[in-house]
Amino acid sequence: MKKILLIEDNQNVRENTADILELENYIVSTAENGKIGVVKANQFMPDVILCDIMMPELDGYGVFESLSKNPKTAGIPFIFLTAKAEKSDMRKGMNLGADDYLTKPFEEDELLGAIKSRLKKNAFLKRKFSNNIEGINEFLKEASEYLELQDLSKDRSLKHYKYKEEIFAEGDAAHRLFFIHSGTVKTYRCTETGKEFVTGLYRDGDFIGQLSLLGDNKTYIESATVLEDAEICEIPKADFIKLLYDNRDVSNKFIGMISNNMIHLQEQLVDMAFATVRQKTAKTLLELDAKGMIKDQEHRGISIPREDFAGLIGTATETAIRMLTEFKNEGLIGVESGRRLVILNKETLKEIAEFG
Repeated sequence: MKKILLIEDNQNVRENTADILELENYIVSTAENGKIGVVKANQFMPDVILCDIMMPELDGYGVFESLSKNPKTAGIPFIFLTAKAEKSDMRKGMNLGADDYLTKPFEEDELLGAIKSRLKKNAFLKRKFSNNIEGINEFLKEASEYLELQDLSKDRSLKHYKYKEEIFAEGDAAHRLFFIHSGTVKTYRCTETGKEFVTGLYRDGDFIGQLSLLGDNKTYIESATVLEDAEICEIPKADFIKLLYDNRDVSNKFIGMISNNMIHLQEQLVDMAFATVRQKTAKTLLELDAKGMIKDQEHRGISIPREDFAGLIGTATETAIRMLTEFKNEGLIGVESGRRLVILNKETLKEIAEFG
């Protein structure tokens, strides 16, 4: 059963409202002023807080600001209760970040509808969506309901790409975000001499193209090509923009989904910049293994062209081949048919990655 904290100094309003909520099978705790309300919020940990604005001891704004500073209570949906004469003050409450407000006297249906809406939206924000096409469609559908938009998941089907087929090219107009449902994709940029510089290898559950849709970018800043037959879902830029900018909460959730662990990637790039070629090779092998691109008992691995592997560690193809040969001769890796790599001694690779 969901829990509701009602902070209201008027006894009649407090008791009548509590009765309505309890009849709807909510667990209700009440407080007669803001100070007691803050204490009870931390003890009771409600699913929704209903709070009057004008109260003794501590007003509604003070309650909201106090709870917002506490990580335990900052995410609890907060609904202000206001008299008609105070309605002009609601701008302040909404600017502070409150979720909703009700003007007293309110109807029973209005009260219950507001609570139900906040609970539903909060459940969406807490929910974790799987990294597959079903999870993406569920997220788009629920985000559409949250933002009260037309269903963004409608007609979101998979497109099939063959080996070496281009998904987008550097300089093309950037109109779509891409989600990889299956297969392997590499992204790369071309130098002035025409040489490819690999910027990433991606598998199922990853997004590509997102950075090209941000800011003033009008074109893709890199190219994407299929390394292993892939199924990909395309999300139009217009939908991407709605999810990113229409609502802060939805935006934060969406950014978390499309980031592909970019903080880890940034740390990795900084680390790689100061590592030796031997360390870079070991680090890259371990990263590819973590993505399931190296053959093991659970994954069949993929064939990685040596020039692409060289691009990942930022060295010449000849140097990359020499390092892989050294690792093979040391019994750290194996090479099977189709140039699929197999890690034979992960612990030693971890030591090399860390200490060289």
